Amino acid sequence: MTGKSKWIQLAVLAIIMLVLPFFFPSGYYYRVGALIFVNALSVVGLVILIGYAGQISLGHAGFAGIGAYSCALAPVHLGLHPALAVLLGAGISGVLALLIGRPILRLKGYYLAVATLGFGILVSMILSNERGLTGGPDGISVPGLGLRPLLRDMGLRLSGGEFWYIVNAVVLLVSIWIALNLYQSATGRAMRALHGSETAAKTVGIDVARFKLQAFVLSAVYASVAGSLLALQNGFITPDVAGFMHSVEMVTMAVLGGVGSVLGATFGAAILTLLPQILTVFADYEQLVLGFVMILVMIFLPLGLLPSIAARVRWRGV
Repeated sequence: MTGKSKWIQLAVLAIIMLVLPFFFPSGYYYRVGALIFVNALSVVGLVILIGYAGQISLGHAGFAGIGAYSCALAPVHLGLHPALAVLLGAGISGVLALLIGRPILRLKGYYLAVATLGFGILVSMILSNERGLTGGPDGISVPGLGLRPLLRDMGLRLSGGEFWYIVNAVVLLVSIWIALNLYQSATGRAMRALHGSETAAKTVGIDVARFKLQAFVLSAVYASVAGSLLALQNGFITPDVAGFMHSVEMVTMAVLGGVGSVLGATFGAAILTLLPQILTVFADYEQLVLGFVMILVMIFLPLGLLPSIAARVRWRGV
């Protein structure tokens, strides 16, 4: 990937984000767009971990839960502004990933997957059982950013959906810019060497443990910020945000779009967020149809949607 290619990808994505609202039939679609951007943010973090460094995680929703509940609890108990609570959640997630990553990342294959799964389940259980602090399974309300009066003074009258569409779009573009820069950097090349072969990477002098840990910490921060934005956007959060199914959804989005491609994984997040909205016409068969679609993609487009389509276009010389 060249520097020019990076800017082309960012420009195309930014143009799509700007043009889409002109086709929205109602304000509801701003909410859907904002949710796509949040999901894509967490998936970009998984691209760094899985696609770059070749490490699997089935517990990353735990970090999303930490970010979400930081925005719910820090303003109430610590007096922090919700925007600062986002940074607090990201910091806690980063430190926690650093601490647990050292022993966990020594594992490989399904041992690593099970270990990360255990972390996610532990976070979800704590959030569900500490009713006095987190509200338990019923969830807890999240304070707003309180920016509406300021926006009105600036002459900007945005609905909640429009506001979060813009905020999440900007955050996603910045996160993708960071991920694409990482891909081109020496650190990114070292991570991709791990993906190819850890033994070969050690042979050429790459500190395997260090770069695996860096990928894990960075992906945890991405997941935490995504969880924070989701909590602030909805104004309410439950322990489901840290649940096992949320982790599976994140990994599925990454694999569906193309886990080795930042833009592909973003596309996968958009598809998997939109499909349940579209498939509601199938009523009770919605999950069955969704699973069938995903099986077809994995069989006929094994690299993921976007990379497979791009490869076929290049093969045909279009």
